[in-house]
Amino acid sequence: MGKISQGILGGFSGKVGNVVGGNWKGIDYMRVKPSNVANPKTEGQVDQRSKFSTTLRFLQPMKDFIKVGFKGYANKMTQFNSAMSYNLKNAITGDYPNFSIDYSSALVSRGGLASVLNGAATSSAAGSVKFTWDNNSEDGNAHATDKAMLLVFNPDKNEAIFITEGALRTAGSQTLTVPDNYSGDEVACFVSFITDDGTSVANSKYVGSVTVA
Repeated sequence: MGKISQGILGGFSGKVGNVVGGNWKGIDYMRVKPSNVANPKTEGQVDQRSKFSTTLRFLQPMKDFIKVGFKGYANKMTQFNSAMSYNLKNAITGDYPNFSIDYSSALVSRGGLASVLNGAATSSAAGSVKFTWDNNSEDGNAHATDKAMLLVFNPDKNEAIFITEGALRTAGSQTLTVPDNYSGDEVACFVSFITDDGTSVANSKYVGSVTVA
């Protein structure tokens, strides 16, 4: 019950309905107490939380790669949050509760630099994944000195192995070392490029999933 201490025009203390009154440093105040949410787990909320968890599980192991790959899109948010936002909107597939990442629509780096041309990945020896691509250093804003950004994501182990300053675009290939216990696991492979001075990156490309030898 609320109590009026200075007549009808004065402040009051206590609670009347969903209005709470009080006094702080001689100042009378009133605030509305928020109503309880009848059902905090609506279908839409559960659906969104599940999508969020799926995206987070994908991106968390590659957080340091994302810091480089999304640095151009960290406007009023972190690089990681920018990557979360993009992939939540574009890379989720399936229906609740079976959401998954559509690797072909996912980006682990984002930028205006010329992307990889005819990228591919293979694994013919234990502990390694070989990436190949065509040298397109004469196309658009590509440069011969651009460096490869290579990433392998292992969904079974929820781990990512990557490098952010790899072989030159002109090299056309590079082998990435992965843990020996990846043998028999199917991993998703991504390629991007970064300029020699680190100021610009390319949109990553999913170049396929391979079973590690």
